[in-house]
Amino acid sequence: MLTIYNDQHALHQGKVEMFRGELVPCFEVPARVDHVRHALEQRGLGPLQSPDAFDDALLAKVHTPRYLDFIAHAWDEWVALDPANATRDALPSYWPTRGMRTDVLPRSFPARMGLFSFDAGTPLMAGSWAAARHGAACAWTAAQRVIGGQRSAFALTRPPGHHAGADFFGGYCFINNAAVAAQALRDAGVERVAVLDVDYHHGNGTQAIFYERSDVHFASLHGDPFTDYPYYLGHADERGAGAGEGFNHNLPLPRGTGFAAWRAALQTALDGIAKVKAGALVVSLGVDTFEGDPISGFKLRSDDYLRMGEDLARAGLPTVFVFEGGYAVAEVGVNAVNVLEGFAQAAG
Repeated sequence: MLTIYNDQHALHQGKVEMFRGELVPCFEVPARVDHVRHALEQRGLGPLQSPDAFDDALLAKVHTPRYLDFIAHAWDEWVALDPANATRDALPSYWPTRGMRTDVLPRSFPARMGLFSFDAGTPLMAGSWAAARHGAACAWTAAQRVIGGQRSAFALTRPPGHHAGADFFGGYCFINNAAVAAQALRDAGVERVAVLDVDYHHGNGTQAIFYERSDVHFASLHGDPFTDYPYYLGHADERGAGAGEGFNHNLPLPRGTGFAAWRAALQTALDGIAKVKAGALVVSLGVDTFEGDPISGFKLRSDDYLRMGEDLARAGLPTVFVFEGGYAVAEVGVNAVNVLEGFAQAAG
């Protein structure tokens, strides 16, 4: 299992996030990736490489230019508001809601930050753009390795990406790494790519990016949006629109779901991927489905992730793994690498 590693991920290290009405220490921390890297090296699962040179123009294939321009320059604008801001993270305070305009770009930085975000739990700091951009390069490079003949590759990066849409950030995500990888596979000539999101939280950003496209099939197993973040997307009746109708497959599951029921849903998602004749697979690999995760509600155990990897390998597709969530930090490495090990062993 070849791993493309983001050695700049720790440039993004938030101080606090808004969680249920109070500012709390961030759940999404650099130690998450550090534990995965340690587990990879401990098991000798495969080499770690740096990403290839990356053209930012590739980001504009999945994100809008005005959003990318905002994210790239947000920190400088935040500090320009008040030099004291250099010591604190930027968090949004305002959001446009129904009946308000989003087509006009405000001059006010706080107003633009609200325009391009959907929660107050995603702090932005001096290194956020560099870390997110380098993470996109990891995802793109992993896709290139698979295009070049590797059976699989793993983009080990943070911040995660699957909540980031074409023109918004949130859920700890700024650039949608899975979408970057999927688009790279499409650009290389794969007729249809499947993105399978196994994170506890629905990949609302990935769904939104591809919702009206038939060349990328999105499938997600996640906590029911009636009770779980991101709440406003991820229902089973969301099947795609326009050309993309029938190419979006949500499988929401109730809190407390154990591995047997979760695995059955995974098989349903894989059956759907086989039905649309996908030629390659991108897996948004979140391991916050773990029973000990502090902000999730499924009951998977560490050994279950080996079985998950085996099931993914049996799909028989060239596969790019992109690291997403998982906040039981001490166990994140074991669980993520169990998926990769199970996949590698089953794939031969």
